Amino acid sequence: MPRLTIDERTVEARAEQTVLEAARAHGITIPTLCYHKDLSPVGSCRLCLVEVDGMRGQVASCTLPASEGMVVRTETPALAESRTFVLEMLLRNYTDAGYTDRDETEFMHWVNHYGARLPQGFEPVVHHRVDSDPNPFVWVDLNKCILCTRCVRACAEVQGRFVWGVGYRGDEAKIIAGTDTTMLDARCESCGACAAYCPTGALDDRMSIGLGKPDQVVTTTCPYCGVGCQFDLHIKDNRIIRVASNPNAPVNGLALCVKGRYGYDFVHHPDRLTRPRLRRGRWRRSSASPARTPSACSPRPSARTKRIT
Repeated sequence: MPRLTIDERTVEARAEQTVLEAARAHGITIPTLCYHKDLSPVGSCRLCLVEVDGMRGQVASCTLPASEGMVVRTETPALAESRTFVLEMLLRNYTDAGYTDRDETEFMHWVNHYGARLPQGFEPVVHHRVDSDPNPFVWVDLNKCILCTRCVRACAEVQGRFVWGVGYRGDEAKIIAGTDTTMLDARCESCGACAAYCPTGALDDRMSIGLGKPDQVVTTTCPYCGVGCQFDLHIKDNRIIRVASNPNAPVNGLALCVKGRYGYDFVHHPDRLTRPRLRRGRWRRSSASPARTPSACSPRPSARTKRIT
């Protein structure tokens, strides 16, 4: 296993591990946007650039294999300047219509971290129609898209549906469904993986738009099939307002089906049964203890709850 030096720390990398993976395995943060550990690396956003002794210029760490004796620097004035420039260029084609209620996205985290700003007097332009796809579960706003292609790779590599792609050329390039049609016409099964992997909010959960931020987050297990997928319930005023993928879920990670991610409205339905029933000529309520009140959204004792302050 190769040993290399990252920011004056000697670390050991596993075979075939990249510099980015080796750094993260040892708690060293390198900024990324197009990279995600679940997806194949493409090295397109240029935010993960590092300096390596003996190599000319700055190198994308997400595609650079770690090798014996490497000396790597992940944060220098020159790297900060390069990352700021990249983020400012991305901001020129980024417009936030202000509809989202999510916390800071990955993209805006790094914009704020490096203090990237548009040139004075530059006004963002809305290039695409907000809510541009009629999909009942996924909200599409390409004005926030930075062409990182994480949605494309998530759809192909995680869900195997191949709905998303990159269409057109040059300044006209954009993410498209199928042959620039609607998501459903392109065989989308509305699993929401594209929204879960999107770092900017260009793809979001339609059912959660405008509902605000949660009061608490409860980690629980999907009630539908026996696979055992886990996710986080975002709860506000004792009602579920969003199901969010939990990257630490041992079975599914960020992946969920359409029922697990969006089929949670039954929890608050007034006709939902809260006590087991027995058939004695007709259905009768059993004497067993009633279930917890659905509207309370109280987690089971084994569930993990986090209060939002």
